[in-house]
Amino acid sequence: MADDLGWNDVGFHGSEIETPNIDGIASRGIELDRFYVQPSCSPTRAALMTGKSPVRLGIVRPLGKLDPAGLPIGETILPEYLHEAGYQTFMTGKWHLGHAEKRYFPHRRGFDHFYGHVTGGIGYWDHTHGGGLDWQRNGVSVREKGYSTHLITDEAIALLKTRDPARPTFLYVAYNAPHLPNEAPQNAIDRYAHIEDEIRRVHAAMVSELDASIGRLLGALEAQGMRDDAIVWFMSDNGGLSRASQPPGLVSLLNGMVEVFGTPLPLAAAEFTRTNILDGGSDNRPLRGGKMFVLDGGARVPSALWWPGHIEGGQTELFVTAQDVLPTLLEMTGLASSIPDGLDGISRFDPLAKGDHDAEHPDYLTVGMDGTALYSGPWKLWLPATPLPFSSPPPELYRIREDPLEQQDLAGASPEVVEQMIELVDGWPRGPEVHGSLWDVLVDPDRFGGDQDREPWADVAR
Repeated sequence: MADDLGWNDVGFHGSEIETPNIDGIASRGIELDRFYVQPSCSPTRAALMTGKSPVRLGIVRPLGKLDPAGLPIGETILPEYLHEAGYQTFMTGKWHLGHAEKRYFPHRRGFDHFYGHVTGGIGYWDHTHGGGLDWQRNGVSVREKGYSTHLITDEAIALLKTRDPARPTFLYVAYNAPHLPNEAPQNAIDRYAHIEDEIRRVHAAMVSELDASIGRLLGALEAQGMRDDAIVWFMSDNGGLSRASQPPGLVSLLNGMVEVFGTPLPLAAAEFTRTNILDGGSDNRPLRGGKMFVLDGGARVPSALWWPGHIEGGQTELFVTAQDVLPTLLEMTGLASSIPDGLDGISRFDPLAKGDHDAEHPDYLTVGMDGTALYSGPWKLWLPATPLPFSSPPPELYRIREDPLEQQDLAGASPEVVEQMIELVDGWPRGPEVHGSLWDVLVDPDRFGGDQDREPWADVAR
């Protein structure tokens, strides 16, 4: 899993960024051209781990460092199903599904081994989030030198080498790249000297380091004699963070503040906002929107699935979502009888294997800063957020496969469809939200990297 990778950040979508290893997964396997996630990280990861809508789970935005809870403890998650079936279960990288209490940590929730970080974005070299070190191995803080993308890969390869070869293996590698902050080795940045925009240049370097690490992982599978019997699924957790997708008025305001005060801006909340609005280097074109937005640039992401001898070659327009991953993998691994009732996702293995691009899919709900979107059959309904104290903007309706750039609003021509879909949204199962107050973020923002002013997150977890 990549973090904040944009639609046009991979070579197989025509990007100027070189991603030969990711492209190879897509060319040897199946490119999932209509793979949908949530517009932000924690909700997507919750859907991935449970097969359920994150709205049902009460996770509707990224978990902040001050949030008291996480993915509900009562949920059985993907590694637990696989562990029960005899798998050894490993994770390296970014968790972001609960950190305030140790019971939320991955190694307490079905993973035999966890190495990485449990909060959101960290500094690539200092491994710090929001003033605290966030780098651990099985709940114990570790201080290590190195670039996080490389360290995550090193640990994953070490786990493959030391695994029990008599048992099947589940390895979840969740990179923090190319999430902010924009940091990459200088030699990687130099490869993109032809990109004039400095932010995009560093972003490209971060993606290239991610791709190189994926190449190392694939090489390790081959070296261990595992590749021909491995299921490899690549995806991003949401669309890329892009300046182009931000509200123009806010961009102008922040640029004006930078002209007056320089960077960093004097207030922590203002600097956190500036970073998240102006520092994004992703490219989601030709899709509208980006990270945190329910427009397809935020929810439709690069993905590919490769299983040698079973799923190979081509591209599919089959609608697949993050909450389909759990049931699909369970069926692919012969564990269809373990797929529980009550999931919002369904297995997509059969239509993928048969090349059925039009197989029906359950309704799919996404939530972002710009409102709520529902995908139902051929339709996508967007209910824009209300910019208080103003009146609610009208709904927008698109035939999303025919109009992937969301340019022809059909709400006025199809009021009965809009009404029916609004009823579906209103009736959607919603769990109690696990988040704390957004005001806390303004008081003590989730800084990505930087000086440490508190104890490591693993050490203070209850």
